[in-house]
Amino acid sequence: MLLKRFYHEGLAQASYLVGCQATGEALVVDANRDADQYIAAASSEGLRITHVTETHIHADYLSGSRELAARAGARLLLSAEGGADWSYAFAARDGATLLRDGDSFMVGNLRLDVVHTPGHTPELLTFVLTDTPASSHPVGAFTGDFIFVGDVGRPDLLERAANIEGTMRAGATRLFQSLRRFVDRYPDYLQLWPGHGSGSACGKALGAVPQTTLGYEKVANWALQLNDEGAFIEAVLEGQPDPPRYFAMMKRLNREGPALLGHLPAPTHTSAPSLEGAIASGALVLDIRSADVAANRFIPGTLNIPFNKAFVGWAGWLVGYDRDIYLLTDSADDAPVRAAAAELAMIGLDRVVGWFGADAFTCWEATGRHFDAIPQVEATTLGEWLRERSATVVDVRAATEWNAGHIAGSRLAPLGRLADALPSLAGGAHVVMLCQGGSRSAIAASLARLHGIERVTNLRGGIQGWQEARLPIERDVAAAAV
Repeated sequence: MLLKRFYHEGLAQASYLVGCQATGEALVVDANRDADQYIAAASSEGLRITHVTETHIHADYLSGSRELAARAGARLLLSAEGGADWSYAFAARDGATLLRDGDSFMVGNLRLDVVHTPGHTPELLTFVLTDTPASSHPVGAFTGDFIFVGDVGRPDLLERAANIEGTMRAGATRLFQSLRRFVDRYPDYLQLWPGHGSGSACGKALGAVPQTTLGYEKVANWALQLNDEGAFIEAVLEGQPDPPRYFAMMKRLNREGPALLGHLPAPTHTSAPSLEGAIASGALVLDIRSADVAANRFIPGTLNIPFNKAFVGWAGWLVGYDRDIYLLTDSADDAPVRAAAAELAMIGLDRVVGWFGADAFTCWEATGRHFDAIPQVEATTLGEWLRERSATVVDVRAATEWNAGHIAGSRLAPLGRLADALPSLAGGAHVVMLCQGGSRSAIAASLARLHGIERVTNLRGGIQGWQEARLPIERDVAAAAV
């Protein structure tokens, strides 16, 4: 048996290839849209992908199961659990095999037992793996968003992300029952291979270790130590992070059937003089340079989301699915834009129609157009402004961070929801954006400028810099939301 884990850092998302080396057959579980990586990995091990499945209808990324099955000529297996409202609309069209609790299937000499483990979603399946030549006992389980390292899948997404009322507490009840059944049924030595790691919004306290065992989780995972159903429901619903805006779109697209790409997108270079027209057309020009570089000199009408580990997450919050996207970089090389476009494709932002390089900045300046900049303010200067009451401070961190300590008189507007709050800031006092260290607030300042707020500044170093300057913070005060 061969097992290979694939991990997407930006989405904190894990997928798996498991193969039977005796027969050359292989299964992929929870594929993302980069089908090439699975095909190449299988080929390098002398395997062919014969089966593709997924644990549930995902909310945080666009599934690649349909794409991979079509590319590899593999059998597609999907959940038939959860009722009509949670069935895959494309299953019959694609000739998928539907799986129910108690089913099993073979991949060469490997047996996968199907266990219905609802709670995070109604249709969620866990796949328990037995390497039959080695033992009649199971070796591990692909748990998807059921059991994580140190946490469990959140049961509130259908209500909070997809706006399906009345599902949150019912989901928590089902999750409690699923956990109890699973723990009672399987041995402590069972390895668990979860679908997400630290940083995912599919839970609140996921560990960074790539795998675990059921026995370890029984002593280390808070959710497996609560035997009272009522206490579990309250605990699992408390403190869950705000689900990103794009989650609702992912649930819909993954249920209906993601579009087939063939390969990840490779946007074409667009001539520099076309940049002004692209902005005027209503397309979004996404400046992917670093925040420090963009703040010093940027083209008005563009939005800066730096291309780093957090890029795809903030794009999911801030970029809509209803217009064309151009990428803007200061490089003449297309490698950064190809990588950025691939990241956007992971969450279905496929309308990347072109990219502008370093020549766009040269052309912009040569034709007499002006550049803009986002001023940076030091903590001590901001302290003076606040004493003079000459600035409005907007804290774009999460509510949990704000509660842990914030600047007196600041207003809370988490970055993902900031666009909703910007109209109330237009035409008012000078706005200073802040976050923990200055990176999120740099995006916030860029977004504010894109929405026409001229007097906006970024606090250099964020709340960390404020505290390092020995300036006061307050706690346990109700948030003054924008």
